[in-house]
Amino acid sequence: MRGITRYILRQLLVATAFVTITLSCVIWLTQSLRFIELIINHGLSLATFLYLATLLLPTFLAVILPIAAFSAVVFTYNKLTMDRELVVLRAAGVSQVALAAPALTLGIIVTLACYGLNLYFLPVSYRQFKETEFSIRTDYTAILLREGTFNNLADGLTVYIRERQGNGELLGILVHDSREPERPVTMMAERGALVMTDEGPRVVMVNGNRQQVEADSGRLSLLYFDRYSFDLGEFKESIETRWHEPRERFLGELLHPGTGPNDLYYANELKAEGHQRIVSPLFALGFVLIALAMLLRGDFDRRGQALRILMAIGFVVVVQTAGLGFHNLAAKAPVAVPLMYLNAVVPIIAGFYFLVRPQRRRKPGFDMGKLSRAG
Repeated sequence: MRGITRYILRQLLVATAFVTITLSCVIWLTQSLRFIELIINHGLSLATFLYLATLLLPTFLAVILPIAAFSAVVFTYNKLTMDRELVVLRAAGVSQVALAAPALTLGIIVTLACYGLNLYFLPVSYRQFKETEFSIRTDYTAILLREGTFNNLADGLTVYIRERQGNGELLGILVHDSREPERPVTMMAERGALVMTDEGPRVVMVNGNRQQVEADSGRLSLLYFDRYSFDLGEFKESIETRWHEPRERFLGELLHPGTGPNDLYYANELKAEGHQRIVSPLFALGFVLIALAMLLRGDFDRRGQALRILMAIGFVVVVQTAGLGFHNLAAKAPVAVPLMYLNAVVPIIAGFYFLVRPQRRRKPGFDMGKLSRAG
């Protein structure tokens, strides 16, 4: 019996891994398209791109794994039926529960994996992703280091860099500051560098000049300098001031939001996300039991099990769609939270009931062939 369980479980694990990898690659590629803007406008490197894309994996793995487990169970048990292996096992006295044990084991493994993703890996990775993305979007260093481009940091402030050396040195720096229209300033320097200080980024320019024109008199003021520092700290935002989205938070932070204005405004949404973290892993076990209840029930049919497979897929689509709907409803009305749990528990109970319920045998029909032969 253990050999049979290991044999079926091995096929289930291989099929689950294949579906998970395939779907992950497809979704990973589509999600990676969101970084095109960062690559073009912020000069995102290949290493940083791969790092950000990897941080997104736990976000959709928690959704993919239940679907992959369901697909693996449908594929494997349908294959065992078509190859007559289940017929032989039933003839040898293997019970319905014993046949379902490998799939139930897979369902429990995937459920535990989804809980690990939802409760720890998802908030950790997504928070790191958002902080890294936020740093890239608000870090004017990446913009200043772009070569041969006039970079508009703000209204009236433009920075141009002719060339960037491998050691970080900047060549051919031009800064035009017209934020005070009456006193526009233009600074040029042979070389310089961008340094980070506690107050924010600063452009340090060496061997240059500072030109300023008085609007009322039109007089040009020219100042040559050996070293000049231009402060960009006012454009630097702090990561600590960024509000954490629901997917960045741990379960305790979701179920018990803070007292900040954003937390109070989005309290229902945060709590709904917390309950979703608890509920969604149960879909893995529910989907597996739906597949087992549809494929292991009934007599063997030589024409295949297409109808049963389509019915199983239909039930899964209904449960998944209802889960999304109840989640969105709970974000607006907390009274809908019990519906989220009900939607996850009912497929488990119903699937297990139909799986273990004694199967009624069809009464033998009246055979006209035997009657004619008897006559």
